[in-house]
Amino acid sequence: MNYNDKINNDLPKMNPSQGLPSTPQLAIGSQPNEPAVMEELVQREPMTAVDFKRIIRDMGLKVTQQRLAILKALSQGRAHVTAQEVYEMVHEEYSEIGFATVYRFLRKLTETGYVTEVRMGGLPARYELTPRKHHDHITCLDCGKIVEFENMEIERLQKEVAHSHGFTLSSHVLELYGKCQTCNNR
Repeated sequence: MNYNDKINNDLPKMNPSQGLPSTPQLAIGSQPNEPAVMEELVQREPMTAVDFKRIIRDMGLKVTQQRLAILKALSQGRAHVTAQEVYEMVHEEYSEIGFATVYRFLRKLTETGYVTEVRMGGLPARYELTPRKHHDHITCLDCGKIVEFENMEIERLQKEVAHSHGFTLSSHVLELYGKCQTCNNR
């Protein structure tokens, strides 16, 4: 057994029924009366236990099984999950962990840039591991479908606008809202 195998075996085991498979298009909506929502992802970068431990240590925190479980939950299944969904995935394995603990760690991850909080209209905030490659989001206001996209022309225009106002752009969040084709055809 090599070092990476040992580290991966040390990670908490997540019940496969807790999360949905990671595919380019995934149904979301965990509440019985919520409609299923779809995600279209640009590309998801794989993360290992070594990555998780580095993140926690870089934040100046102690590596714990609960923190590892939260990061693992964020890296599996859907890309955009609510704090409640993360809590439910982690709580199955660690019944002693509370929602407040999950939420505080998500906030700390967001503040340090390892997680991005995505606000989708009036829906609860969703969290995603901050990808190495930038992307933006468009959300259907009717069904909640989330589509990630990359557009170099938009990126260029944003830098141009910042420059024309005397700014050096360091980051941005672009969230577009509208109706998807399925909802438009109804």
